[in-house]
Amino acid sequence: MPFPKLEAKKFASIRELDGISARTMDEHYELYKGYVGKTNEIQEKLATVDRGSANQIFSDLRALRIDLSFATGGVKNHELYFAHLGGKGGKPGAKLLDMIQRDFPSYDAWLADFKATGMASRGWAWLAYDHDWHCLTTVAGDAQNTFPLWNATPILALDVYEHAYWLDYGRARAKYIDAFFNNLDWSVVEQNLERALAMEAVAR
Repeated sequence: MPFPKLEAKKFASIRELDGISARTMDEHYELYKGYVGKTNEIQEKLATVDRGSANQIFSDLRALRIDLSFATGGVKNHELYFAHLGGKGGKPGAKLLDMIQRDFPSYDAWLADFKATGMASRGWAWLAYDHDWHCLTTVAGDAQNTFPLWNATPILALDVYEHAYWLDYGRARAKYIDAFFNNLDWSVVEQNLERALAMEAVAR
């Protein structure tokens, strides 16, 4: 079955936000569109690549598969990121708040740890629901395709690549992370959690 051709999604968050400029959001969105285009390009090349020469040291198939993981990670990470921006910040609703307080020492402790994880990561920080251990967990990522947590669904994604904040904050990443949370739409994060929980219910 041929891979469906991807199209860049539209997001209401691609505009001036509180503490994040319209230029940053526009440039960031163009980067996302580039990931969509490269995913389609790589999928087309995979259709005709020489599989007989596949080799773990170097082969066209290996290069395409590795680059596909990076490109598709760029698509999915950014779709999650843009979808839950544009809100008013604050705290999550009761269900998600209760789960955070259940799985971490407190909401404030989780938030401090998550922000610190954003400072420690080279590319991404995620809040994910682990389907094996049935809990929320924080995950650090250095690139679009590094350190995924197996059988876990990300419900919140913080992009900490420099392109997400450099025009507005320069090296002051912590100020950008604060701005990210001031613009977070927790209702979208909660919808992501509900989808993750529904996946778990089907798996059982």
